[in-house]
Formats: sequence, structure tokens, C-alpha cells
Amino acid sequence: MTELTKLLGTKYPIVQGGMAWISDAKLAAAVSNAGGAGIISTGGRSVEYTRDEIRKCKELTREPFGVNVMLMAPNKDEIVDVICEEKPAFVTLGAGNPVPYFEKLHAAGIKAVPVVPNVKLAKRVESKGADAMVVEGMEAGGHIGVLTTMALMTQVIPEVKIPVIMAGGFADGRGLAAALLMGAAGVQMGTRFLVAEECSVHDNMKQKLIEAIDTDTIVTGLTIGGAVRGIKNKFSEEFVALELSGKATKQELLDKATGTNKLAAVDGDTENGMMQAGQSLLPLKKIEPVKDIIENIMSEAKQTLAAVKEISL
Repeated sequence: MTELTKLLGTKYPIVQGGMAWISDAKLAAAVSNAGGAGIISTGGRSVEYTRDEIRKCKELTREPFGVNVMLMAPNKDEIVDVICEEKPAFVTLGAGNPVPYFEKLHAAGIKAVPVVPNVKLAKRVESKGADAMVVEGMEAGGHIGVLTTMALMTQVIPEVKIPVIMAGGFADGRGLAAALLMGAAGVQMGTRFLVAEECSVHDNMKQKLIEAIDTDTIVTGLTIGGAVRGIKNKFSEEFVALELSGKATKQELLDKATGTNKLAAVDGDTENGMMQAGQSLLPLKKIEPVKDIIENIMSEAKQTLAAVKEISL
């Protein structure tokens, strides 16, 4: 048991990442039923979708689950209102200022868990009443910051008292064990669940992830203030080449990227879509049930922690 499992009421200190167009009620419920903390993503989604998925998740599991709110979304306030009405166990908030939403979430009995990329913001959200925080390194898939997971663990964890959930590059039990030894209360994994049977991501993308090697990710958008990590393919390599050529404006690059996440994840176009994924790809060896993924991670973590006891300095 960790401070995270106590806070959320879960069996294991594993949180499933809120991935836009991917993290739905089916995946979230499977993760929660397996002992982790599942999350429904609302990025790019409507208020009606959010309500329906929360209610569907409640039908699929009696365990705690959360909802992710993307704070750049134009309908974020309406999304939060629906969440407060439907009352999942917790909410993760990223890509914007989460502080204005803490009071409303707490009034509804919902834990507020912002996503932060550095010490300054970690201290700020703690002082404003966050219940826990996700601290995400640049090894993660999707939108990333500039610090690595190890650097963040080294610097953020000693500076705050609330539970810290580390994210970015975690895909196995050794990573979970390392985070716990560093003082984290748990880890968030997104990419690892992309190859779960219960994950709705297109089979074409699942196969590309299984085939990928350790050097197969690329970061787009570095020069326009919106870095996104994904798998190398025709779209991402051409995008970076255009970006670095200086022949396209920021708006032209943003227009080119718009809709490409859905194109890969939902439509299965693995050449022209952006396959968002983190750097830890080799553990993605086969499509398997969420329960097996989590049980294997926990077994490996326990073995790793037991081995640590035998090390003397």
C-alpha cells in the first residue's frame, strides 16, 4: 500500500494515462477492475460523450476510476460541470491552469490531481489544495515538457508532501519499483496500455507499436511550443523536416497536425496519422488483457524490490 492507493482506494499504485481518442470507459474499467486506476479521456470530446462514458464505466466497474480534462479544450468548463454531477473518484487536469477547478471538484467530493512539468508548478498546485499530482517527464507520449522523468523525480519529490504520481517512460515493474524507491506514490502509464485487448486504439497502430524498437519515437512541434512525442512514420518525419526548414508558419504547422492523432488511433492510418507513444516501447510485445499487463508489472515490481534488500553499500 502506498499513499496513492490510500488516496484513491485502489489495490495497486498504477494509474492509466488519459489518452485522447483512446482512453474510454472500456479501458478505464478494465484497469480499475485489475487493481489500477483507470481514466476516461475527454480531449476532443463532447459533454454528452463525457457523461455517457462515465455512466458506462460505472456499469462496468465498482472500483474507483478517474476522468482526464484537457484544459485547452473550449468546452472545459462544461466538461467539469458534468464530471461534478457524475462524481468519478478523481480528475486529472493538464495543458492549462488547474487551480480554478479545485474548489468545484472538492465540493463534489472528487479528488483533484493536476499534471505538472516542474518544481515551481508542483509547489503551486500543492499550496492551492491539490490532492496529488502527476509529474510527467519528456519520455512520455503525446504532449511533453523539457525535463526527463529521472530529473523530475530527483527534484520534485523532495519538495512536496502530497502523493506524487510519476509519468513518462514507465512500462514495466522495474520502472514502478524505481519510482517507489525514489519516493513516488505510484506511476502513470499510457503507452503500455495501448496494446491491451480492451484498448480501442486501431489494430494497425497496435501492430506498429509491437514492431517498434527503442529508437522509434520522434518529437514534433519543438519549434512552435507544442512538443508531441510519437512513433516515426511518414507524417512525423515529414512534419519535422518542414518544421526545421523554416518554410512553414506556426499556424500552417498547427493546421497540418490537427486531427492526425485521431487519424492514427481511430482510423488506423499509420502513415499519415500521428501515433502518439512514449519512449519505452520494447515491453510492448503482444496484445493481451489489461489484467495480465498489471499482474505482470506488479509481480516484477515485487521481485525488484525484494532484490534491493540484498544490496549493501
